[in-house]
Amino acid sequence: MDVMPSRPEIFLLADSDRRLVPDGPTLVGPDGGRRDIPPKVYEVLRFVEAAMLKGYAVQVTPLRDELPIDEAADAIEMDREELRLFAGRGDIPFRSDEYVDWVKLSDVLAFNARLNADREQALQTLAEEESWDDGGSTTER
Repeated sequence: MDVMPSRPEIFLLADSDRRLVPDGPTLVGPDGGRRDIPPKVYEVLRFVEAAMLKGYAVQVTPLRDELPIDEAADAIEMDREELRLFAGRGDIPFRSDEYVDWVKLSDVLAFNARLNADREQALQTLAEEESWDDGGSTTER
């Protein structure tokens, strides 16, 4: 499993992801006690296990489904003003009360995934372009 130090990984389960499935994963305690868990929860536990086996510390922080925009920016390691700019442009829906701009975590995660995919595509396009290098020949002037 791919684990990067100091890179946050946020797991957000939809209602359907919280259901147990027949013959699904089970958490077994040292006393042999068994607890059925949803498959997505198993993925989270595998991520935690992989990180800890590589010697990394793990921080688990429950997040609400709606966050102040600054907390959401911190969660995805984006500059707060940059996330505010995206929200102001309409890229991320938000609501405001008297003191705080609120965003849904699911919207922020989806936006961040799109942003990362766009960046990856731009880098791939650059990598596929022909080099400006003409093979090392020099032109005398």
